[in-house]
Amino acid sequence: MGKKMKVEHNIRDTSHQSGRRPSKKPTAAAKSKPSKAKEEVSVPTPTAESNGTGALLPVPLQQRVLSTFNAAYNPILTSRALGEVLQEVKAALYARDFDAAFARARPEALDAYAARWSPTRALGYAAVFLGIEEHLRELEAPAEVKPEAEAEAKVEATRDTRRDDAPFPQDETSSATGSPGGDGPSTDADAAASAAAVADDKGEHANPTSPAETEGVGPTSPVDPAAVDTPELSTQLTKSIRALSIGGGAAEIAAFATYLSQQPSRSLGGAVALLDSAPWADAVAKLHDALTTPPPLSQYANAAARAANVAIIEPGRLASSFTQQNVLAMTRDQLSQKLGDGPLLVTLLFTLNELYTTAGIGKTTAFLLDLTAIVPLGSLLLVVDSPGSYSEASVGKESKKYPMQWLIDHTLVTKPEKEGVVEGCRWEKLESHDSVWFRLADSLHYPIPLENMRYQMHLYRAIKP
Repeated sequence: MGKKMKVEHNIRDTSHQSGRRPSKKPTAAAKSKPSKAKEEVSVPTPTAESNGTGALLPVPLQQRVLSTFNAAYNPILTSRALGEVLQEVKAALYARDFDAAFARARPEALDAYAARWSPTRALGYAAVFLGIEEHLRELEAPAEVKPEAEAEAKVEATRDTRRDDAPFPQDETSSATGSPGGDGPSTDADAAASAAAVADDKGEHANPTSPAETEGVGPTSPVDPAAVDTPELSTQLTKSIRALSIGGGAAEIAAFATYLSQQPSRSLGGAVALLDSAPWADAVAKLHDALTTPPPLSQYANAAARAANVAIIEPGRLASSFTQQNVLAMTRDQLSQKLGDGPLLVTLLFTLNELYTTAGIGKTTAFLLDLTAIVPLGSLLLVVDSPGSYSEASVGKESKKYPMQWLIDHTLVTKPEKEGVVEGCRWEKLESHDSVWFRLADSLHYPIPLENMRYQMHLYRAIKP
């Protein structure tokens, strides 16, 4: 759940391709008539197609996130078997054998999936989070500081007050695009990239590079811990934000960490609980470690490279947990325990339409009603999914398809307003976009091809009935 449909999300739209240039100059007639597509992009509406959210993420930060994925899953990314493993995963997905693709998958297959399809998702989700920043700030609550942690912080501050003045590199100025290491992918990585490109039938690819180009060194280069000049920072949290990601995994934790890293205050921390029916615990743990640890650096790196080589976020600011469980099989009490007491962000990122299509409209609607009944007031519900997603429901011998957006609005907003009977909260719709592009910059480097992402987004707030 939350992972099964990810291979199918990126609907190709040739009228919105990036990096494409016409082969010859347009005619005078063409110049005199502005295109309809151009008009739609220049004057977007809340539900019209938007031509990208990538501007919310500085390119150097995007590269650092990609480098973090490379560090977390480098063994599979540099493996000769990568292309074969990706083919196996795709074959299982197209056969709709989700147990084979995930539940019974080998650990390296799960890592390969996370390394191949999660990086773009992570960047896209982070851009979405930054786009709704004003709403997310309302979820910030005083951080709970344990007595022993508070005492330790006081001792640390007394021991070395200089740590408070330690330099903290800004994402906008610290690039992790790597040093020159060749004109293209290595033989093994190139073969894996080619296999992945053949396996992938949708999307526009970013520039594939070898791990040497991405990190500045080859994956087998020795790392001298003493040569890594990492500022020693003492972080005392004063505020925290919580998130429950249903169907969440690698992309969600990376996006959450990236969002936190862009907040002006280092005293803001976050805790994300990931819930999925597939065994993603190991893959998530690897990425959590990579997000809170500076990427591997060559022993020959210069001082500037060392200074820029920082983790996405400090370890003390990010907490994560993973639970392998089917949300549709959870009782209200179980779901309530996951939600907790205070307002939080609940996400269904490329998950809701999967629930509708695999479990049915009835079971998915029941889950949404349970969520409505127990979610803390003030919480946000963020839904991101494939644009134009439809789900089919059978009535007798006939079946009918409904747009996913209509289904969720009918359940959360329209029906409660008409009937006036609500258990728990009401949902106020804050934002809605039918189609948005997240486009990767041409300058980004990653060992294998990545595609741009197109999605629909809907944001709701739980209010008093």
